[in-house]
Amino acid sequence: MAGNASYDALLRDTAVALTAAGIDNVRFEARLLLSHATGLAIEQLISRGPDAAPAAAAATLRELTARRVRREPMAYILGEREFWGLPFKVSPAVLIPRPDSETVIETVLDLLPDRDAKLRILDLGLGSGCLLLTLLREYPQATGVGIDASEAALAVARANAEALGVAPRAHLASGDWREAGWMERLGGPFDLLVSNPPYIESAAVDGLMPEVARHEPRLALDGGADGLAAYRIIAAASPALVGPGGWAVVEVGEGQAPAITSLFAAAGLAPGPARADLGGVERVVPAQH
Repeated sequence: MAGNASYDALLRDTAVALTAAGIDNVRFEARLLLSHATGLAIEQLISRGPDAAPAAAAATLRELTARRVRREPMAYILGEREFWGLPFKVSPAVLIPRPDSETVIETVLDLLPDRDAKLRILDLGLGSGCLLLTLLREYPQATGVGIDASEAALAVARANAEALGVAPRAHLASGDWREAGWMERLGGPFDLLVSNPPYIESAAVDGLMPEVARHEPRLALDGGADGLAAYRIIAAASPALVGPGGWAVVEVGEGQAPAITSLFAAAGLAPGPARADLGGVERVVPAQH
């Protein structure tokens, strides 16, 4: 009977399977999957390359590889994604944090440079909590309220709040801006409102990359017929939710900044210049009350 396959052989087989599925960066992804399956750091895998891997690790790797071949996002398979240098737990209940969203954090830090300010922060559409919880880390005197329509998403955000040490300053609650009376229990006004609402046009969602269209929560993606449904609600609510001098800072989709700037202006706020992400896309619209 043949012995167990080596770590190097498992790595090669995984890379071949990922290549056949049309996935990029296969060597990098294969190493991530093998590391997750074995519990070994990538440096350890390299040093043990010729050694025989345990049969149980090889079986686990096959299961993980099958999930990735079905285009399940790597973050869901690993159960974690880094955002602003912090580890965030993720599950299929939440949108995976993206580098683009770090532009929201950068914008807030520019607009509100006093890190010791006792800010009251509101996050609409909390998801994993990456925006609110990162800001609570950056502003150690701040408190925050976050709402999400998904109880499963709230469970992920609460776990992240605990792991990041900000749970005592974060009130995370069920809330849905599509329902009447949704603002009544929030306890505003706030110094800062942040949101990364759904902004994909309904008809375009199914045409997104399979990792997104098949696996990420549609509730966090579908922005209605023109992608702006959530922004209309948020902009209209901002004068009541944001105190005088406070800011609303929202992430937006490519090409949407002018329309969303107009929505905030029509609601009586004073929009600032849109902020671009690292790819040069206007990604964030700030507006002051």
